[in-house]
Amino acid sequence: MDIPVWPASRPLDIRDKPDFDNIFEQMQPRASELTFAGLYLFRTAHEYCLSLAGDSIVVRGKGYDGTCYCLPPLGGDVAGACDLLLDAGLKLYGVEEAFAAQLQQNVTFELVENRESFDYLYLREEMATLPGNRFHKKKNRINYFTSRHSYEVQIYSAQYLCGCLQLLDEWGRVAEVEGNRSFGMEMDAAAEALSRAGALGLKGIVVVVGGVVRAFALGELLNRETAVCHFEKADHFMEGLSQLVNREFARLLFTDRRYINREQDLGEPGLRIAKLSYHPVELVKKFWVRRKQ
Repeated sequence: MDIPVWPASRPLDIRDKPDFDNIFEQMQPRASELTFAGLYLFRTAHEYCLSLAGDSIVVRGKGYDGTCYCLPPLGGDVAGACDLLLDAGLKLYGVEEAFAAQLQQNVTFELVENRESFDYLYLREEMATLPGNRFHKKKNRINYFTSRHSYEVQIYSAQYLCGCLQLLDEWGRVAEVEGNRSFGMEMDAAAEALSRAGALGLKGIVVVVGGVVRAFALGELLNRETAVCHFEKADHFMEGLSQLVNREFARLLFTDRRYINREQDLGEPGLRIAKLSYHPVELVKKFWVRRKQ
């Protein structure tokens, strides 16, 4: 990759995908952000750009509040790159627990748990079968939907693009929260994910009711044990549909993986309750890292 030396940078580009895929294959990350699609689809929202710090690739970005940060350096002399970035006054975002434990040995680093960025990790088989009393309410809601609607579940392909985009537009008009700056950015990312799913290596399902797409979910491989679900949308007014599309994603896709990562809750109380209600087997911790003052 042709990447400028720090502090110079360039934007993330679709042509970077093969190189990032190779890097992540070697890293086997657990954080949901660390896939090429996960970065590329939010490249505008977070102003992602690339620099070379020594022999490490650095992804620099901005939070929704305008805070500048870097993701953990990728490859090479990671410790040296961390020193360079932290000396420049930047913070590291999305640092996984194992890497945080290594950094903690440096007494000049300050590590802070970032609860709203913790990823929710589930057993794929449990999501696909909803076994036992713990999932009784989920099964009841699915049964409510299936007893009232004739539907079909299909693997996502380009033939469903228009229907998914229409659903996304309708979903957004109902769900939009005034003043939520990240909402529109997520909607743009979801629309591009649908449009460029093949090029980005995303797989998905759709739920069709009466010939109309009423739900979809898109995801990809994260590591050798885990798939990640990046986007899931369902008609707000069809009770039980969101539980159905959640189940069908786990049942039909990535069946050779043990876990599904369903990303973070961003500190939203309703989303946190919903994600916890599926009984995650782990919350994948992430940390902010900065130089102590």
